[in-house]
Amino acid sequence: MSKLRFRVVESAFEKKAEEVAAPAERPSGYYGELVFNREKMFKYLPEKAYERLVDSIDNGAPLDRETANAVASGMKKWAMEKGATHYTHWFHPLTEGTAEKHDAFIEHDGKGGVLEEFEGKLLIQQEPDASSFPNGGIRNTFEARGYSAWDPSSPAFIVGDTLCIPTVFIAYTGESLDYKAPLLKALEAVNKAAVDVCHYFNPDVKKVYAYLGWEQEYFLVDEGLYAARPDLLMTGRTLMGHESSKNQQLEDHYFGAIPTRVMEFMKDLEIEALKLGIPVKTRHNEVAPNQFELAPIFEECNLANDHNLLLMALMRKISRKHGFRVLLHEKPFKGVNGSGKHNNWSLGTDTGILLMGPGKTPEDNLRFVTFVVNVLKAVYTHNALLKASISSATNAHRLGANEAPPAIISSFLGTQLSKVLEHLENSDTEDFNLAGKQGMKLDIARIPELLIDNTDRNRTSPFAFTGNRFEFRAVGSSANCAAAMLVLNAAVADQLKQFKIEVDAKMAEGKEKFAAIVEVIRKDIKECKAIHFDGNGYSEEWKAEAARRGLDCETSVPLIFDAYLKDSSVRMFESTGVMTRKELEARNEVKWEMYTKKIQIEARVLGDLTMNHIIPMATKYQSSLIDNVYKMRELFPADKAAFLSSKNMEIIEDIANRTIFIKEKVDDMVNARKIANKIESEREKAIAYHDRIVPMMEAIRYHIDKLELVVDDQMWTLPKYRELLFIR
Repeated sequence: MSKLRFRVVESAFEKKAEEVAAPAERPSGYYGELVFNREKMFKYLPEKAYERLVDSIDNGAPLDRETANAVASGMKKWAMEKGATHYTHWFHPLTEGTAEKHDAFIEHDGKGGVLEEFEGKLLIQQEPDASSFPNGGIRNTFEARGYSAWDPSSPAFIVGDTLCIPTVFIAYTGESLDYKAPLLKALEAVNKAAVDVCHYFNPDVKKVYAYLGWEQEYFLVDEGLYAARPDLLMTGRTLMGHESSKNQQLEDHYFGAIPTRVMEFMKDLEIEALKLGIPVKTRHNEVAPNQFELAPIFEECNLANDHNLLLMALMRKISRKHGFRVLLHEKPFKGVNGSGKHNNWSLGTDTGILLMGPGKTPEDNLRFVTFVVNVLKAVYTHNALLKASISSATNAHRLGANEAPPAIISSFLGTQLSKVLEHLENSDTEDFNLAGKQGMKLDIARIPELLIDNTDRNRTSPFAFTGNRFEFRAVGSSANCAAAMLVLNAAVADQLKQFKIEVDAKMAEGKEKFAAIVEVIRKDIKECKAIHFDGNGYSEEWKAEAARRGLDCETSVPLIFDAYLKDSSVRMFESTGVMTRKELEARNEVKWEMYTKKIQIEARVLGDLTMNHIIPMATKYQSSLIDNVYKMRELFPADKAAFLSSKNMEIIEDIANRTIFIKEKVDDMVNARKIANKIESEREKAIAYHDRIVPMMEAIRYHIDKLELVVDDQMWTLPKYRELLFIR
């Protein structure tokens, strides 16, 4: 195995960039060419079917079977012209990935042959086996039926030879078994609630859209080095490995020149993403070595989420073409930055107004303050739930260090907005003239005037206001954005409904409209003041202060999940029509089970590597030192031999002590797993894995990493951090 390490290191050094030929036309020429978008709909559908489909997409109007058949026929014709031979319902089960089952466009023709066919019933609905996906007990093997149902608001697309149709996934009994169904319900809830509040300011608003712009961080590792690390292969992260002498401390990787081989991967990825209608815009080196980021232009939330899931699949596929493996785990390497997926979230009207962007008139700015304060109140009320929405076994390694936000939800507002809210809270008069970007002239020749934002950046804030949107920074890189977005949108919808009830009540008492709005806003600012924090989220003082403010400070992931089943959470989800208690209970069962399984797999892999790699190579090196000591005694007088061998004797003893500790801990870990596995409650089992197994794994890793520093490099079988992070 040690020979394998050096072979793959040598091979990685010799790899050259695989040049990608750019398409002849500009990106605008091939953007969306593999998407059944409105342009294709108009071309391939009858006029009546096109109008009904657009009405369904824009306004949620139901589709009749005749229209569905016409859409299916046009979609099939377009797909087959593009070389598609199969179709699939593409959905988001509770695995945080996507699922698909491919069927060919063929049916018997009754004459011994086949014909290409795709009817509306196949477009609208199919029946995957619901018991084979995580379902929290809603579906069993003896009652397995589930349905996938077409989501017209997200356009179909082609991958390879397959037409992919975005769908929701529900049980035979109607409960959602995916992320998309509750996300769509949450988006509709926030649309209705926000439209009602918008009517205080503009009665012409008919729809409010939730927008999402995600920022996908990831690592790239040479495929050969990846294959020589069983822990990366099986768990997505390194379960052992001492920090490289040089990692990110020089801050020379962030925004540095993109390595040639990586650049070709990025070009290839962007071309394929643009063909699939994913509006990728930004690419750059991230802070850690071999860490990068890709970000698109923001889109409507549901579509943006579909595009992120599609992009992650593309990344895995295209990285292998270039001899890489993409790592989407939140913390694949200890001691350097982890990977997140910042979710930039905002609300906008069908009249073109960003609701969280300051306006030009006092009335516009009152609208702006209204929506910002309602978001803050929702985040304060459901801070524990929002933390649960981004929590996982993998994201737990990232939060609270190396530029990742802490595991306490708070909101950074910046100086200007903070002053506005403070003024509004403490005064009887209101001044809603908010500044936009400010000009700043630098005393440097040839440098133009800069536009300076009215908010700074706070990279330790989990939920920061950044000018005309909020940035939910706590979301992990491997996550399905819908988990966080459905909670955020539902919470904001619930708060906006409550806000309107209170304002309407004051107006019914005779209060003037804007006076009533200001009075409720002032009350809400005071009530949610605890969520506002512009300081250092990493400090111990903040942890103590957050607890004093009553914010949720729990760090155990299994216990964090309890927030989904708090009475306030269940009431919020049910009142907005997003999920029922039964669905929430089922999802929590899935979350606890997934947490346990991920830690269980890691513990098994760590145990195997310890016994099959670490202890054998440590004792092999130890034996060579022992042999050296004996030979010293043969060559030199006893006193001199003892002096010359003293350091080797220390290393021999150190290796013995560490291998004994490691072996004992591995045995203890195996026994602890056996005990935990007998626990019937998924919640209690997950807690046992968190409280007992995880600390054992950390203790074992500590001693393995110390052994890596002393064992002969030629004997060490696993690629080291300096190789994984610096070979490109």
